[in-house]
Amino acid sequence: MSAKSASVNFSELVNKNKQTLARLKESPRLLLHRRDGEDLVLTTAARAEQDQTVVSAAARMLAAMARREPGSMELLLDILPAAFPWVRFLPEPDLHAFAVELVDTMRAADSLGNSASVAQLLVAWQHTAEVYSDPELLSALTSDHDDDYGPVPNPQDVV
Repeated sequence: MSAKSASVNFSELVNKNKQTLARLKESPRLLLHRRDGEDLVLTTAARAEQDQTVVSAAARMLAAMARREPGSMELLLDILPAAFPWVRFLPEPDLHAFAVELVDTMRAADSLGNSASVAQLLVAWQHTAEVYSDPELLSALTSDHDDDYGPVPNPQDVV
């Protein structure tokens, strides 16, 4: 949440709803803390629509830029480390794959109005960069293991 967001307990919304909702005039979002679950973010429909418009515009501009000219992909590759410093650990072919996948996923997510797949993609690629940043981990995950460790239990059966 940004510094401009107000933070309140969920019970405040329930018990003092008018006063709590009035705080949306001062702050674009309210972070609602819950004891029994994940925190929630409350905003107005107009603000949520504005946020979606901004994200959609950024996704469309990035996609258009990446498709426009052959040199534009090089520009994207040049600016990615400023936006995502961890990409410096990716090998060159993976950096290019990340750029292409990011643009394609942003376009597809925008068409659905759901950015969850973009967030998932960023986390997955960041984890990949983490592996490349650690020589011991990279070696452990990429070396050939001759040993057979036996059958793997079904994850659903493990409790």
